[in-house]
Amino acid sequence: MSDLSFLAPAYANLDADWRRALSAVWTQPKWRALDHALQQRHAAGAQIYPQRETVFHALNLTPPDQVKVVILGQDPYHGEGEAHGLAFSVPAGVKIPPSLRNIFAEQQQDLGAPTPRHGDLSAWARQGVLLLNSVLTVEKDCANSHRKLGWEVLTHAVIKHLAERDTPTVFLLWGSAAQKLGAPAAANPQHGVLNSVHPSPLSAYRGFFGCQHFSQANAFLRTHGRGEIDWRLPDGGSGSLF
Repeated sequence: MSDLSFLAPAYANLDADWRRALSAVWTQPKWRALDHALQQRHAAGAQIYPQRETVFHALNLTPPDQVKVVILGQDPYHGEGEAHGLAFSVPAGVKIPPSLRNIFAEQQQDLGAPTPRHGDLSAWARQGVLLLNSVLTVEKDCANSHRKLGWEVLTHAVIKHLAERDTPTVFLLWGSAAQKLGAPAAANPQHGVLNSVHPSPLSAYRGFFGCQHFSQANAFLRTHGRGEIDWRLPDGGSGSLF
């Protein structure tokens, strides 16, 4: 990948196993068109989040052979300092966004876990929870600004790879966009697919609260001998729930 490529720093840091698993992506015209579009916007002065080196943070923290659970988001947070390459997650010290507050509320109701003081979900990712957005970049203060640039060529390939393998995996599909992207997983009976509405304040009360996906995911993993996820987060930040 050329040094003039916007995505070159991310690709250089990409986990080697994911690089091999996604080898068919890197030569596709849609991938080159995406990279070109990002480079053009960057050259024109657009502030693009997350930082280029962390675009593939979710893949790097959760290599393919370690994936136990997949949680799909939409696009990164578009406020300064919020996005760090993990769906729904923010760095410690950043105010916890509304959807993540609702995720924590359901986690507490489902498991009796204490409410985290920060929104950094890296501890989940290191245990095998792939926190993947369907679109991996966004422009400052402009939600969904990169939705149609071509990121789907990559994220569809990630889901296809995980869906077609026989390693039992749980897919937590929150909202219609996640359910559409994660649809290939439902075709493989080896996997557990749990659907719900999105945890945003606009929809959480229509079925996300009370879905018990955290305990159900652990029950599936136990049944298939893959170990549980410890959904509690280490107390490592000062983020505010309000």
